Amino acid sequence: MDSTLISNSPEETFHLGKRLGQKLKGGEVICLYGELGAGKTVFAKGLGKGLGVKEEITSPTFTLIQEYSSGVNSGLKLIHMDLYRLQYPEEAETIGVFDYFQEDCVCLMEWPELIADSIPAERLEITIVGSGDLPREISLKSN
Repeated sequence: MDSTLISNSPEETFHLGKRLGQKLKGGEVICLYGELGAGKTVFAKGLGKGLGVKEEITSPTFTLIQEYSSGVNSGLKLIHMDLYRLQYPEEAETIGVFDYFQEDCVCLMEWPELIADSIPAERLEITIVGSGDLPREISLKSN
């Protein structure tokens, strides 16, 4: 599945994330690329809503990893990671990133570039281009 969509507002970006979240079953690894302010967290909030997460999803910039339970499937967890602050690939192992690549987790990683060689080959890559009030180009590529 390779496609490119245009989002004209944060609400549209949220809705795209929500639609994707409704299709996820567990075991998926999603790499989310985009500059600061591109809308990665808005997309993540929508994805969480689609998975049935009841809690408010916030950017894990300082906590690095946030874990949420799905309200739709009680055994499913959304693992939202922000690897922006990591300086070395080895730090990912230290904080337990790879422990979450399991069938009962949907792993959504912001800033995955640092550990690109260690991410499972089967993954969905989402790139959001744009910032400010400009429309966003959202590309989805599955490997």
